[in-house]
Amino acid sequence: MTNRRSFAVALTLMLLAGCAGTWEVAYDDPPGSDVTKAWRVVDVVTVVPDTLTVSNDNTFAPQADIVWHGEPFGDRRAQVAAVLDEGLTRGTRSLRGNRAVTMTARVLTFHGVTPAAVARAPAAVHNIRFVLSVFDARTGEALVSSEKISADLEAYVGIAAIAAAINRETQRARVVAHLEAVMRGWLGFGPDQRREFYSVGR
Repeated sequence: MTNRRSFAVALTLMLLAGCAGTWEVAYDDPPGSDVTKAWRVVDVVTVVPDTLTVSNDNTFAPQADIVWHGEPFGDRRAQVAAVLDEGLTRGTRSLRGNRAVTMTARVLTFHGVTPAAVARAPAAVHNIRFVLSVFDARTGEALVSSEKISADLEAYVGIAAIAAAINRETQRARVVAHLEAVMRGWLGFGPDQRREFYSVGR
């Protein structure tokens, strides 16, 4: 390895070390299955505020609220909204109660991994945070108000990313499945996904 390449690798690792930390799937006050078994979700609405910044930079950790390279270039806000909407909707399918409810998810952070991180980072994280509210669909009564949910997920990099691509396990598919599992756990109808892990990420 040349001196120049060694310096570049060392510099990259130093920059990534500055992004290392503890990540989590977390929420404070889930309603519990005794409550949610009465619900039937008729709509999930994902809101991506205009105040959130968006970056398409192919660097290790772009400084923006929304970073998403899991789909072809396009409207990243719309893509992120669709990913969250699909994951949360799938997570509510087991609810068959008599009380029709709507859910609103307001995105705080949706920071996926870039191609640069997938190719050269030792590890990476999908950093996903949103605020969830639940309303009675008939009366508009707030049943759950502004529950902050962290739904971070280890990303595939290097060989693991190559293996996932061969098996057609895309970033989008992994994130949607993860959000589904987190939602089922929050509702009380699936394994509790809450945990902490240490990794490099934004």
